Amino acid sequence: MPFGTRGMFNAAALVFFAFIGFDAVTSAAEEVRNPGRDLPIGITGSLIVCTLLYVTVAAVMTGIVPFAQFAGVDHPVSLALQFAGQNWTAGFVDLGAILGMTTVILVMTYGQTRIAYAMSRNGLVPLGVLAELINIGTLSAFALVSVAVLVLRRTRLDLPRAFRVPGAPVVPLISAGLCLFLMAHLQSTTRIAFLVWLVIGMVIYFTYAHRNALLHRHGNVPHTSS
Repeated sequence: MPFGTRGMFNAAALVFFAFIGFDAVTSAAEEVRNPGRDLPIGITGSLIVCTLLYVTVAAVMTGIVPFAQFAGVDHPVSLALQFAGQNWTAGFVDLGAILGMTTVILVMTYGQTRIAYAMSRNGLVPLGVLAELINIGTLSAFALVSVAVLVLRRTRLDLPRAFRVPGAPVVPLISAGLCLFLMAHLQSTTRIAFLVWLVIGMVIYFTYAHRNALLHRHGNVPHTSS
């Protein structure tokens, strides 16, 4: 991992894995009294709290251990505790990290199971590679959603909008731009793998849609009047 500004952006693109899943709060939309108000508050509030916790922990860790000593270490928190002489606490932190990462991976890879099965690499993908693949897939989805907000505001004015994006079109454009920016700072192999599977997925999707679409099957293709 390089240092400096490039290293910061590369790390940001990888640590994005820790922020995936906050949108899962929307699965409880039917149980919320006022989804249009409460869900954005819940998602944004949890993001802010977790970000502050991440930044605080990182600041404490780099204050205990010189940052150069974290190179190649996959257990930085427990390393900081060991550096401070808290070996018994470090063991609990390692156990919590293993359990936490296991649950996160299980939940976040739910949508990736088809890809992993198609690649015949279930259980064989290293954690770092798997995290980057999930990151680039999620970032691309977020970028598409941001662009879709602008498109639907012009093409489907009739749709009911329970949720509204403030500051449009600036906020969606910034969102899409930042997602693409982080995608660009992932490893080149990750971007190539993503593009390859994106092309394969699009070919399968449009081939299946062309052969099985109800309009095509019954010949009920609407004609526009001149």
